[in-house]
Order: sequence, then structure tokens, then C-alpha cells
Amino acid sequence: MSASPASRPSSQAHALGHQLSRRAFFGSAGMGVAGLGLLQSPAIAEQLAKNQKRVIMLFLSGGMSQFESWDPKPGRPTGGPFQAIQTSVPGYHISELMPKMAAQLHRHTAVIRSLESKNRDHVDVTLYAGMKVVAGLNMPSIGSMLCRELANPELAVPHHVMFTASAYRGGHYTESPGFYGSQWGPINVLPDHIPPRPPFTGTGTSVLRLSPNSMGLPSGMTIRQHADREQMRDRLSQAFLEGRNRDAVLMGHSAGYSRVRGLMDCSHLYDIEKEPRKIRDAYGLTGFAQQTLVARRLVEAGVPFVRVNFGWWDTHGQNFEAHQEMVPELDHVMVTLLDDLATRGLLEHTLVVTFSEMGRTPGVNGNMGRDHFSRFSVSLSGCGIKPGVIYGETDADGQEISKDPVTLHELFATIFKAVGVDHQKEYHSPDGRPVPLTEYGTEPVSEVLA
Repeated sequence: MSASPASRPSSQAHALGHQLSRRAFFGSAGMGVAGLGLLQSPAIAEQLAKNQKRVIMLFLSGGMSQFESWDPKPGRPTGGPFQAIQTSVPGYHISELMPKMAAQLHRHTAVIRSLESKNRDHVDVTLYAGMKVVAGLNMPSIGSMLCRELANPELAVPHHVMFTASAYRGGHYTESPGFYGSQWGPINVLPDHIPPRPPFTGTGTSVLRLSPNSMGLPSGMTIRQHADREQMRDRLSQAFLEGRNRDAVLMGHSAGYSRVRGLMDCSHLYDIEKEPRKIRDAYGLTGFAQQTLVARRLVEAGVPFVRVNFGWWDTHGQNFEAHQEMVPELDHVMVTLLDDLATRGLLEHTLVVTFSEMGRTPGVNGNMGRDHFSRFSVSLSGCGIKPGVIYGETDADGQEISKDPVTLHELFATIFKAVGVDHQKEYHSPDGRPVPLTEYGTEPVSEVLA
């Protein structure tokens, strides 16, 4: 697929890009410390990242209720206690728990209210369009697909980062690159877990982390010593890879190791203390807010895909109390992120997706909770999106999709199209099978695309 004029790099950026050799980047044995200095040149990095497309996914782990957010049903038996408020899009109402998004929905955001995932459980298959394993082949997650498509190899930044603010026994669905190879898997920033002390037997607590472990050199090791070890490892690796260059696992490890020094040099991107106090205060002090601010710092530096987990939304009991606490936080952080990206000129190149693995049931159970449900809503903001579009409908009680159902493959195709990726592009598995990014014949939801 040829790039559109808006997505083509400027001649200046193109010239700067050619100052860097992909061979020099991936073959780190010949790169050395001087080469790393070129990769980290602020002027070059800024030009290379300027028009690069990127995605931030705010993943609402556990299944946020569409009734208490994008698709309220006030006055109905399934509606719950909260009212619906008019948004800046004529005729469209969302939950009163989201007043900030309601006021600016027309500016950056489209909402799909008719997503059908076929999934009703806490599993990660939603991130694989329901196809984690196909005929014995491990498939890549959407994050791994996007980072492979959008990564700029001339930028020494991570390809794929995932944040989780709090530990929970149900997990937060870490992503897998599948047959793509490990270089397209995420750097997982996971919380430190503090187990409960006797006589308590609960789930313990979490200590927030904003950066990965072990970002610096081991104690006593110099940069020169580390570079020498890199060169030795690379020579041994290249010798071992001879005749084995179809093995995605080996190739992935080799490519990953070649990036270690550059990733270590990016440690400052995770430090929100480098942000002005005004910006930090605007996002807020919660773990979700701080990690979202780091996500903005990462995409600004050229990281193509960042996922921030926010949860736990599994509200089988006290659904309304939990959403009354959590939805306003999502509302605030989401609006702050969109405004921040727009102010910096990044939003036209950055797609922000809010997404869950499933939704919540229309019916309310005996514990005042909502159970698992396969139909739910998703929002898309920024890059490639037509703002103010509300697509699809559910019936009066939210039981069934009444208009324009959307499958996961169609959602993924829409995301790919928004950032300029051919959603039918094929890769070949290790056994030679062609594997498209989305199922053959899938079409994006054109109505939400700019």
C-alpha cells in the first residue's frame, strides 16, 4: 500500500533517516558507542518520529460496563442508578460519570457501541481477535502486530511497552508476538507485589512501577565493558544463526539483544519527574494517571505501541459503587491525555483506543453486580478517526445489537486502517503459511474513519 502524502516523511526527515544504516542498528557489533550517540541525537530522533504513527491502548482489564459509560439505558430495568447526559454530539448521550468526555466528544473521538467479541470470560483471546492459536500456530496479539507495522528501526526506543498499575490474581493479559518472534513482544512494566501478612489471607497489595526493572548497567560495569560484551555476544550469535535464519525464536532473540544498549539509554523516558509539575498535576497522582503520562512520553519519543492496563472492572458485586469510583478516573485521564497529545501536535499521528476483553450483562444480579457479557463498546480517538461518529446501536435494554454489529476482526481492520496499515497484509509462518493481519475478506468500519 502506498503512503498518503500526509504520512510520507519530509525530505529533511528522509535525508536524516539515511544518515543511519539499518545494518548498523541491528548489527550492533559494528555499531559501538559512537553509533549509539547518532541514534540518540535529539534532532534526528525528533525528525524520524515526527510523522510516525503510533497507538496508545487504554485497556480496561476485567470488563468495564458499557451501561455505566458509552451506552447507558436510563429508566430501563437494565439501566442502573446513573443518568445519561447529553454529549457535544447532537442526540448522543453517555453516562453522567463521564462529563469531561461528554463535553469534548466531537473534537477527537468516535464510539462503536455494537462490538461483538464472542468472549465471555477473563481470557486474552480478545487481544488476538479470538484467534490466539490457529491450526497449531501461535498468533500475534494486536499490540505485536501494530508495533511490527509501525516501528521505525532507526529509533533506539522500545517497540512495545505494557503497563499494569496493580497486581491482581486474574492477571492483565500480557501479549505474545506468536510466530513473529520475541523482538515484537512487550516490555512489561509490572507492579511489585506485597503478599499479605499473617493472619490476613487476602490478595496483598501492589507497589506502583513506572519503568521496567534493570534499566541500568550492573554495579561496577562500565559502558565500554558492556559494549565489548555486546560485540562478543553478537559474533557468537551470528555464527550460531548460520543456516538457522528461518527460526523466528532465534532471530527474535538476536534482534532483541542487539537493542539492549539503546533501550537502556531510553530510561529517562519513564521518568515523569522530567515533566513540568503542571503536567503531572493535570494527569493526577493515581497509578493509572502516572503510567498514562509515561505512555505519552514514550509515543512522543517514537514508541509505536503502548498499552496501559486500568482495572480491575470485574464487578460481579457492587457494580455501581465500583464504576462510580473508576469511570470518572478514566474520564479525567482520557481527556487529559487527548488534550496533551493535541497540544503537542501528536494526536493527528496517535490513535488512542479504549478497550476491554468483554462487557457487562444488562441484568443485575443479587449482589448488585453485572456479570460477563460478549457485547460492549469501544472508543477510538485521534489519528485517522472521524470525530463525533457514533456507530452501531443496541436495543432499548442493551440485550442485543440492533444495528451495525462489529466483529473483532472488523475493529482490528479499522485500527490498522486508521494508522495507515494494510489490514490484509500477509506474513508467512515458519512453515510457509501466509497469514494476513485480519481474516481474508474483512473490511474496516469506514464510517468512523477520516
